[in-house]
Amino acid sequence: MKKQAPFKLLAFVSVLLIVMIGFIYEIKKTSDTSKSKKYISSKEKNEQEKAEAYVDEMKPKIEEELGKEDIHHFIKSVTFEDKVTINPMGRIVVNGYINDNPDKFYFSADLIYDSNKVDGMSYSEDVGNRFTDWSEYSKEVKEKYIKTAYPDKKEREQYLRDIGE
Repeated sequence: MKKQAPFKLLAFVSVLLIVMIGFIYEIKKTSDTSKSKKYISSKEKNEQEKAEAYVDEMKPKIEEELGKEDIHHFIKSVTFEDKVTINPMGRIVVNGYINDNPDKFYFSADLIYDSNKVDGMSYSEDVGNRFTDWSEYSKEVKEKYIKTAYPDKKEREQYLRDIGE
């Protein structure tokens, strides 16, 4: 049994040494990470500022794209939200809404830095409905769709006014 005591002591010291090395490594890693985080945070801030400036430059083009779709001249005003995001794919995303109605008439524009064009645009169903060219459909199809999409008579009447009918 006395021969096991030095072995137990050696095993204990080895485990203690491994734990201490791991602890020191974690402390070093944490301090390096905080330096990296400061650098990344600064870099992200610069990227965010560049994105926001680019969005300001591109707002007229976004409005122009919306205008091209607005065949019924429904759009009276366009409002952009202050928040500009950069998605994981590196696209700059800006959201907004039309005619002072953020709940119903919202849109999102995707931009690629320095492409000088609107690279993608999406909008709510209500906006899409107001961009629909009904000349391609029969009167029956149009009426059926509008009654289905706007079962409330007031909403339906507003929709018809929005598309100039």
